[in-house]
Amino acid sequence: MTQRIYLDYNATAPLRDAARAAMMDAMDVIGNPSSVHAEGRAAKALLERARADVAAAFGADGADVVFTSGATEAAALALAGRGMSCAGVEHDAVSSWCNIDLPVDAAGQVVAANPAAAAVQLANSETGIIQSLPDGLAVCDATQGFGKIPMAFNWLGADMALISAHKLGGPKGIGALVLRKGIDIAAQIRGGGQEMGRRSGTENIIGAAGFAAAARAAQADLEAGVWTKIEKLRNILENTIEAEAKMTIFVGKGGARLPNTTSMITPGWKGETQVMLMDLAGFAISAGSACSSGKVQASRTLRALGYDDTAAASAIRISLGPQTTEDDVLRFADSWLAQYRKFEARLG
Repeated sequence: MTQRIYLDYNATAPLRDAARAAMMDAMDVIGNPSSVHAEGRAAKALLERARADVAAAFGADGADVVFTSGATEAAALALAGRGMSCAGVEHDAVSSWCNIDLPVDAAGQVVAANPAAAAVQLANSETGIIQSLPDGLAVCDATQGFGKIPMAFNWLGADMALISAHKLGGPKGIGALVLRKGIDIAAQIRGGGQEMGRRSGTENIIGAAGFAAAARAAQADLEAGVWTKIEKLRNILENTIEAEAKMTIFVGKGGARLPNTTSMITPGWKGETQVMLMDLAGFAISAGSACSSGKVQASRTLRALGYDDTAAASAIRISLGPQTTEDDVLRFADSWLAQYRKFEARLG
């Protein structure tokens, strides 16, 4: 059987060896971080080392890092009850708490006239489009950009940022809300007052250890030029497909994008059909449409960028990672183009 090729890093990245090893070590730490005895102090020390490492990798020295169950919880903690504005390109975890009333220009850039009352993503998970963030931004969703592009919380000019471990090779089920010093929020989960009173509940020290190890490894990859190599693979993929698939649109091409992300639209060829065909061929990719309660809907992100429903329902996303090879992308291109020829032939 041919080995499957994973090209869905923006959904979740494979667990890094360093993260797995750190989590295994943390499993032997038996204390509760809130306990005052030696075992509790050891657990607390591990947690605080992890917090410092995540802060350092995120360029958030001096900021508060509040561990959560993921970026979705971090978004709720940052946004609930605040009446923030956002654009239609935001992830549902953010837009569910906001008024979707900010415009998006032709290049996919969000226009926020009042940044202090807005939530804006650093990079879009579907298209990879990177935002030029305004100064004084209230909330930045940095989930997709962290670990893939040079950035730092202290450069963003935002009061708060959302991050998640599993997007950069850490474990699922842990993320963080990062706050500039002096910014206060109301706790959504109350109880023992953990996480500086902002998020109660016994801390996930195993997840925090894995998050920290993954963040350190991701930063090392970035500094070593790994993502520059990934961008070259992304360009090989797009150029190979573009040479033959003349009707296919590459969303955001020519602008600032994540180095690993290709969003492509072949109008009239449903994204979920392409995903299933590629899955059968041994490739894991995503569609540019979301399925809710059994009803497939055109991507809200792509509609916000000006694409009609037919085009927005005809998108797929290919997202590469450190383990992707040139052979992987060429094999995908060959397989996808074989199916594209069949689709094109049906059009007559």
